[in-house]
Amino acid sequence: MADFFFRTEDIRPDEVLNYFVETSKDRQVVDALKNRNPVVLVGSRGVGKSFLLRVAQKELIDSIEKERVFPVYISFVRSSLLQSSDPDQFKHWMLARICSTVMRSLTKAGLLGGVPRSIGLLAGGKISTTLERTKVEEIADSYEISWKTPQVAVDVEGLPSIDDFKEALEDLADELNISRFAFLFDEAAHIFLPEQQRQFFTMFRDLRSHCITCNAAVYPGVTTFGETFQPVHDATMLTIDRDILSTDYVENMREIVQKQADSNILTQIAQNGKNFSTLAYAATGNPRLLLKTIAQCPKINSQQVNETIREFYRTDIWAEHSTLSEKYVGHRALIDWGRDFIESQVIPDIKNKNDQYLLSDKATSAFFWIHRDAPELVKEALRVLAYTGIVVEHAVGIKATRAEIGKRYLINLGCLFALESTPTSTSFEVAKELTPKRMTEYGSNHPSYRRLTEQAELITDEVMTLALNIQLERPAHVLDLTTWQLDKLSELGLNSVGDVLNATEAKLKEANYIGDIRARRMRNAAVAAVLEYLSG
Repeated sequence: MADFFFRTEDIRPDEVLNYFVETSKDRQVVDALKNRNPVVLVGSRGVGKSFLLRVAQKELIDSIEKERVFPVYISFVRSSLLQSSDPDQFKHWMLARICSTVMRSLTKAGLLGGVPRSIGLLAGGKISTTLERTKVEEIADSYEISWKTPQVAVDVEGLPSIDDFKEALEDLADELNISRFAFLFDEAAHIFLPEQQRQFFTMFRDLRSHCITCNAAVYPGVTTFGETFQPVHDATMLTIDRDILSTDYVENMREIVQKQADSNILTQIAQNGKNFSTLAYAATGNPRLLLKTIAQCPKINSQQVNETIREFYRTDIWAEHSTLSEKYVGHRALIDWGRDFIESQVIPDIKNKNDQYLLSDKATSAFFWIHRDAPELVKEALRVLAYTGIVVEHAVGIKATRAEIGKRYLINLGCLFALESTPTSTSFEVAKELTPKRMTEYGSNHPSYRRLTEQAELITDEVMTLALNIQLERPAHVLDLTTWQLDKLSELGLNSVGDVLNATEAKLKEANYIGDIRARRMRNAAVAAVLEYLSG
C-alpha cells in the first residue's frame, strides 16, 4: 500500500509548503487567514482545513521579519479528554492551552531570549530563560489526563483572566516589535458538545483586540456559535469546497497526489488517466478520500478501481458515519435515518435519472434539494451527513418546482458511482456531464421524513455527554490506521483505544523494526487517530 500522508498532523510544519497545491480558492483562504479580519473556516472532515491553517502559519513565519505578524497554531482536538469536576473546565483548559502554546511558539521562534516581564503572566508565575515547565502547562496537562481521574479537581491558580491575557499580549507585542498575533485554532471545539462550542466562540470574540486576530476551523452544520458570537458580523465565513464542476478540478486533485506519490504511482496515473479521473471525481473534492482510495489501488487499472470504489464507498465511508451512532446515542435516530434516506431514497432516485439521461445524451446530476420547511430533524440529519462528507451543502435559497425555496445538496459522487456494476465504464461520463440544474426534489412533507419525525426528538445538551470510558475500551482496530500499524499495536498488546492513547514511544520501540523515528511517527499517527475517533 502506498505511504501517503492522510492527516496534516503527520507532516512537519516546516515542510507543509512542499505539499501545497495552490488553487485560487485555497489562495483566497490562506490570504484571509493571514489578514487582520477574523475568519471561520468551514469544511467537512478531510477537505484540508488543518492543512491550510498550517500553510498560513508557515507563510507568516517566513515573512515575520517584514510583516511582524506572529502566527500561533493551536489544536483543540484533545477537548474530548476533558472529564474533570470543574464546571468551567473547558474555558480554563482553553486559556491554559493558549498561554502554553504562545510561550512555546515564541520560544521556538527565538523571540524570548531576554524573557519579557509580561511572559510571567502567561506562564502563571516567574520563569527562567530556559522556559522549563510552567504552571499553565501543568494546568493544561491536568485537564488532558482528567479522563483517568474525573473526580479529582484541577488547580487553576495562576491562570490569567481573558483581560489579563490580552494585556500581556499587548505588552509582548510592544516589547518584541510584533504588530499582531494571528491565532489559528484547529479542531475549535468538540463537534457534538454545543456548550463547548458556545464557550469557544465567546472567547473567540472576547480575545479580539488591535494586536490579536482569531481564526478557527469548524465543521459544517454541527457547529453552535452561541448568543454572543454572530458569524456574519464577528468573522468572515469561508467554506472549503473544491468545485467538481470546475474545468481544472481533476488536474488540481492530480497535483495533490503527485506531491506525495512515488514514481510507480505517477507512471500508473499517466497510463490510466480516465481511471484516475474517476477516483478524483469519486472523492468529491476531499483529498483524504482520494489519497485513501489511491493507496488501495496503486496500479489504477480498471479492476482495482472498480473494486476500490465498490468497497470504499459502499462500506468504509458509511461505516465511519454509522460509528457516530455508537458514540453519540442521542444522535442515533438522526444518523441511522440519514444513512437510510441517502442510501435507499436519494442515491437510487438520482441513479435512475442518470441512467435515462445517459441514454438520451442529456446532462447528468448528483444534486438533490430539500424544502426549507422540511422538519428540523431532517435538516439536522443532513448536517451530520455534511460533517462526515456524505453530502455537501451546495447552495441555499434555491428555487425549485413551483418557485418554492430550499437548500441544494451534492451527494458524494463515490457513493453514487458505487452502485454501478463497473464504475470505470460509466462513472466518468456521469461526472463530466454534471449540472446543478438537474436536482431531485424532496418537499416539506416527503413520506421519507415520517419515520424520523415519529421516532426522534431534537438533541439537547443533556443527552450530549460523551461516554468516554466506553470509547476507550473499544478495540484498537476501530482506529483509522494502516494494517501494518494495527498489526504492530497488536504485537505489543495494545488492544484497546485506551491502550493506544497511553502508549509511549519507548513502548512502541519494543516492536520489531520500530526505531526512534518510526516510533515517533507511529505514535503521532496513533494519537491523532485516537483523538479524531473520540471527537467524532
